[in-house]
Amino acid sequence: MPPTLASLVQHSALKLTVRAGADRLDTPVRWAHASELADPVPYMDGGELLLVTATNLDAENAESMRRYVRRLAGAGVAGVGFAVGVNYDAIPAALLEAAEEAGLPLLEVPRRTPFLAISKAVSAAIAADQYRAVTAGFEAQRELTKAALAGDGPADLLARLAAHIDGWAALYDTSGAVLAAAPDWAARRAARLTPDVERLRDRPAPASVVVGDSEDRVELQSLGTGRRARGALAVGTGAALGTAERYAVHSAVALLTLTTARSRSLQGAEQRLGAAVLRMLLAGQPDHARAVAGDLYGGLLDAPFRLLIAEAAAPAGFDLLTETMEAAAARSGEELLMVPEGERVVVLAADGGTAVAACASYAEAQDDRAPREGGTEDSDVVVGLSAPCGPIAVSAAYKQAEQALSVARRRGRALVEHEELAAGSVLPLLADDAVRAFADGMLRALYEHDAKGRGDLVASLRAWLSRHGQWDAAAADLGVHRHTLRYRMRRVEEILGRSLDDPDVRMELWLALKATEAAAPAED
Repeated sequence: MPPTLASLVQHSALKLTVRAGADRLDTPVRWAHASELADPVPYMDGGELLLVTATNLDAENAESMRRYVRRLAGAGVAGVGFAVGVNYDAIPAALLEAAEEAGLPLLEVPRRTPFLAISKAVSAAIAADQYRAVTAGFEAQRELTKAALAGDGPADLLARLAAHIDGWAALYDTSGAVLAAAPDWAARRAARLTPDVERLRDRPAPASVVVGDSEDRVELQSLGTGRRARGALAVGTGAALGTAERYAVHSAVALLTLTTARSRSLQGAEQRLGAAVLRMLLAGQPDHARAVAGDLYGGLLDAPFRLLIAEAAAPAGFDLLTETMEAAAARSGEELLMVPEGERVVVLAADGGTAVAACASYAEAQDDRAPREGGTEDSDVVVGLSAPCGPIAVSAAYKQAEQALSVARRRGRALVEHEELAAGSVLPLLADDAVRAFADGMLRALYEHDAKGRGDLVASLRAWLSRHGQWDAAAADLGVHRHTLRYRMRRVEEILGRSLDDPDVRMELWLALKATEAAAPAED
């Protein structure tokens, strides 16, 4: 505890006497300062015990003393020590009344007690408090280090930290989910701070922010030393952290950073092993891949898994997606194989697992956040997801993921599953610039003919193709005689220079018409 007015009054060598403000003696004293200025406030920081002899004060003027005391109280001065037997044999009544009126503690300092003795007493008390804080901080550091080295996870470390700060502590992963909290009741409180953790995650590490409400004061600290945070620590207390508590929190941040962030060399080794496993699977060597995977990835190959390919215009998108999937897999104990490939990443993840679900949720949130029209922002990720497969079919799954990725890119979606393509229609695939250019070139002559008022060849062709070449049904749809329709189809053949008896020609014309319809703007 820092020195207070009460501890100074109880100091037997100082012989101080309380003359006003006896109910405020628990006020902490940050320093003791002597000043005879009529207005020392510009030189005060707050928390000082101001020592005066009233050399330059009109100490017997009631109005002057009221102004003087109000200024001191407003500046946060802890109290006034008035030396008697120097300029005044006793504290002037005007000053005493003003102090009582303002509730400012006023201490009488006897002549035999020099101001220097009071300053030394305050300085010694502050130094002793700082020493106790540093000692307590080192003790907390030793306890937290033991908890981290025990290898039992972060729960014990958080419990010891909570005890040292007389509050609660919680650890978050990169997605903002609560991994552990101490005491147990703090988990619910910590979960309400997920939006704050997400905002902190977007700032370069290390970063911190103070949040809170009527319940407590919460300080969030990011974990990690790289470009992006690897998690966050929250500590909740009833008041601002003291020196000892600050030491403990800083130690916890350092230890949690070491235990939650794997070394670059280990990450690199795992990525090289994962790349080797993936190459063997793509080469049709599942047995060799399983032997190389060992305990690290072997369990992943024993059950159906998905292959996904993700690409992004900027690394930030990759970071957030991969960290989200890694965090989900870590919470559920799933294995995850990630292999960077230039501007994209290939992932093998358990079918129906939390990592794939986290990827889908991330993509859905991305689509909801920023609807795109055929393109992506730099921070966006585009993902293609294969159907479930086993080690023997990874090559086919890779092609499926690439096809789904291509469709996702064209449609402006964050994620497309290959199963959507297999179960859906081919028509959405026509929304491609190359297909549209082909369709425009194939049908341009017919549109130019119709634009000159020489007939309705495009509509007639569409009706005839939709009725599979049935003249009567198509003519009825158009409201014309079948001979008129036959004449129009001969004109189509003449203009295009192609025979409608050829099934390939009919197919190409039908797809060209569909592509043109897909490109046409919707009518109001």
